Amino acid sequence: MAAVTCDFFSDELEMGTSVSVVLPQVTREQIGVSGDAGDAGAGRDLPVLYLLHGLSDDHSAWTRYTSIERYAAAAGIAVVMPAVGRSFYADEAHGHRYWSYASEELPQVMRSFFRISDRPEDTFVAGLSMGGYGALKLALTHPERYAAAASLSGGLDVATLAGFPHRKALFERVFDGTPGPGDDLFALLAAADVAALPPLHVSCGTDDPLLPMSERMVAEARAAGADVTDDFRPGAHEWGLWDAVVADVIAWLPVRRGTTP
Repeated sequence: MAAVTCDFFSDELEMGTSVSVVLPQVTREQIGVSGDAGDAGAGRDLPVLYLLHGLSDDHSAWTRYTSIERYAAAAGIAVVMPAVGRSFYADEAHGHRYWSYASEELPQVMRSFFRISDRPEDTFVAGLSMGGYGALKLALTHPERYAAAASLSGGLDVATLAGFPHRKALFERVFDGTPGPGDDLFALLAAADVAALPPLHVSCGTDDPLLPMSERMVAEARAAGADVTDDFRPGAHEWGLWDAVVADVIAWLPVRRGTTP
């Protein structure tokens, strides 16, 4: 794999920002890494996973705390990991336009810099905690853009989170106090054309205080007829769990190969 930190200017954010990217590499002599360069070796645009960070993290977290490079190498996919601060992937009421950045500008800029696919069947999104919320919001808002979406220990119920006293200032800045229907994943799910939704993967540790949010998402998605896989295993809100789960999520992704010359 090649690992790149990409610093560039965002028009949506009106400032410089950073993204971590890992890319499959064709090698003959590398020891200790099993991988499938896949479309990279064939000279085709790469399948891509947009992998989103949590509330206390940045673009570097996934590469620092997990073996994401090895997992991506085995799958033959590119992974794009943006930085969005503590924004809940929203156009902040008193801040920056992180939803517009993550949903519109980021994919366009990444495709201009790297040889990654623009085909929905090759595009995936996942994230942990706040990033799990962001991943499902992207999939529920723009289901036509993604072949699969995954939440790891997601903070999926923003209406409940907004009521936590220690999050009041954060939600005032991001949502002007109260998330609207377009920010509520359960409202988005209820309004969605379920037949158009990509497959969903929802996981959480059974010792995580956010577990009820993931359980509710699985229950309501299934009741609506969505294709949803659940993974509730022992663990807390921590990187040891996420390192194990993200490997399984990547193995679950419906990665296609050789669709374009």
